Amino acid sequence: MTRTSFGLMTAPMQVGYDEILRVWQEADGIPEIDNAWLFDHLMPIGGDPDGPILEGWTLLSALAARTQRLELGLLVSSNRFRPPAMLAKIAATVDVVSGGRLIFGLGVGSRPGHPLAIREYAAHGLPFHDVPHAVGSFGEALTVIKRLWSEDKPFDFHGDYVDLTGAFANPKPVRKPPFLLAGRTSPVLRLAAEHADIWNIPGGKDMADIKGRSALLDRYCAEIGRDPAEITRSMNVPVDYDHPAATRAAIAEAIEAGFGHIVLSVPPPYPAAVARWVTDELITPSR
Repeated sequence: MTRTSFGLMTAPMQVGYDEILRVWQEADGIPEIDNAWLFDHLMPIGGDPDGPILEGWTLLSALAARTQRLELGLLVSSNRFRPPAMLAKIAATVDVVSGGRLIFGLGVGSRPGHPLAIREYAAHGLPFHDVPHAVGSFGEALTVIKRLWSEDKPFDFHGDYVDLTGAFANPKPVRKPPFLLAGRTSPVLRLAAEHADIWNIPGGKDMADIKGRSALLDRYCAEIGRDPAEITRSMNVPVDYDHPAATRAAIAEAIEAGFGHIVLSVPPPYPAAVARWVTDELITPSR
């Protein structure tokens, strides 16, 4: 049986850098925690809407420089925020800083129905295109980023959404970062079947629907001749400090459904030795 891997998520809102650094450095010394994650929002999507929030990629680079072992990434970077060639340069830089520990997480971007997420676009002068544009540009971004990280000469790319002349990335990432794609819609699952090494979906929802999404990913893999077992299934599970048994039950349900990567989202304020608590109370009993 394949070993279940575990990650720790610290959403960088309503909390300071020093507290996140404390948790990540503690987790870095605990072998049972395989990876650590931030998210990619520019304004809080929970708690005080005017509260503090740190930019994900900038923070990730700082944490990469102050950890040694953990794989790390954003769960997930928004394709709506940055042009793909710029994002490829940012992510390659983080991978270099980390010594080759980046897992590259990418998604279409915020859902239009989330009122606290949608506001960050107008607040930062970013366009919020319709769904066909968002999905189409997501697919082209995946193609462009992979080419930038693999091709040894400049190239042109003239798509429907991305237009590049003389595109080139140097340095490349230290390793080929695994691609983690997040989403549940059919168009995104088709792209995951083609590009993903890991597919992520939030937990805490209807497990029957989640299993159905996973089965649909299997079908799309079959349609293009890819073994669906090549794609690790990943799920976010929120941590309840007061009810660890409920969190353990959610982990067990996810593993039973075939999810081999569990990301445990710890809310602030972080208790002392929270990474050790997560390991002893949640990870170790779940293996």
